[in-house]
Amino acid sequence: MGRETARPAQEAIMGQWLRSIRGSVVLAAAFAWVTPAFALEVGDPAPDFELAASDGKTYRLADFVGRQAVVVAWFPRAFTSGCTIECKSLAENGDLIRAFDVSYFMASVDPLEDNTRFAESTGADFPLLSDPSRDVARAFGVLNPMGFASRHTVYIDVDGRVAAIDRNVRPASSAEDMAAKLAELGVARR
Repeated sequence: MGRETARPAQEAIMGQWLRSIRGSVVLAAAFAWVTPAFALEVGDPAPDFELAASDGKTYRLADFVGRQAVVVAWFPRAFTSGCTIECKSLAENGDLIRAFDVSYFMASVDPLEDNTRFAESTGADFPLLSDPSRDVARAFGVLNPMGFASRHTVYIDVDGRVAAIDRNVRPASSAEDMAAKLAELGVARR
């Protein structure tokens, strides 16, 4: 093979290599874009919120501070597979969570009407909070760039500080996992 024929072959190989590198960089950038930057850390004051719920009430974190621990289980969308499994887990095994002195909620950026219908369809016996403005999800650091909440559960102690953040929620065992975390955190039992 002469120099004249080797050079185009080398340029072709170099071009393929550069395209594959560029593709990897684009892919890495896409994953960085989809993964939300979690603003809250353990020990931070939890952002106060005032959100309407599926039970017709409005809940404010400030009403619980100094009185009771709170758990907010953020979920992406009502009526989707994983969210339905998670909601049913919490509804069917809520007695495990109610053994603790805690108020617990699921929350999403869905409209209140959707969350109310979702709560009814899953038999949820706890409130589902609606944040259609996305302001609270943004303050909690769970709003992803696609416009919905990431599946994260935030545990807030009696003093209103973040006690734990579960970024790897398993929908099918969410109630059992939540109860185990509450025990681990030393939340008082009823």
